Amino acid sequence: MRKYLIFLVVPVAFFIDRLTKILIVQNVDYLGSITITPFFSIVHARNYGGAFSLLSQHPFAKYIFTFLPLAIIGVLIYVVLAYHFEFSKKFSLVCILSGAIDNIYDRLAQGYVVDFLDFYYNRYHWPAFNVADIFISFGICLWLYVELINYIRTSKEQRARDG
Repeated sequence: MRKYLIFLVVPVAFFIDRLTKILIVQNVDYLGSITITPFFSIVHARNYGGAFSLLSQHPFAKYIFTFLPLAIIGVLIYVVLAYHFEFSKKFSLVCILSGAIDNIYDRLAQGYVVDFLDFYYNRYHWPAFNVADIFISFGICLWLYVELINYIRTSKEQRARDG
């Protein structure tokens, strides 16, 4: 039972992601924008492609970005349940899983993902993103950080043994 507790992140992420997307759809016109700071706006965008609207104009994008994430979700669930990892690595995988589930829900329900966080400098905008993307990015960064720390620790131990 205890190994399943980490999956509580999934409904929490789903709730936060759905709530923010619902608020955007209800309160910001499609392609509308609310300036918050000189470098950040809340927007209402639709992403028909992958990360950063990758391949959004490709005729097979709908299929690629529906079936690929479903496969990734299945693999992530299997890996988290079947393999023994330290907590931080499992947590990172569940964060990635949470974001993938949130975005695939939108894609299946609406055919697109609602993005609304827009960071920019003058005319140069980072592609808009959402809470699910934050969970995915955080999970990836946490995994890389843990791997880097473990590599540094192992390298120091190896150097200490080698003299």
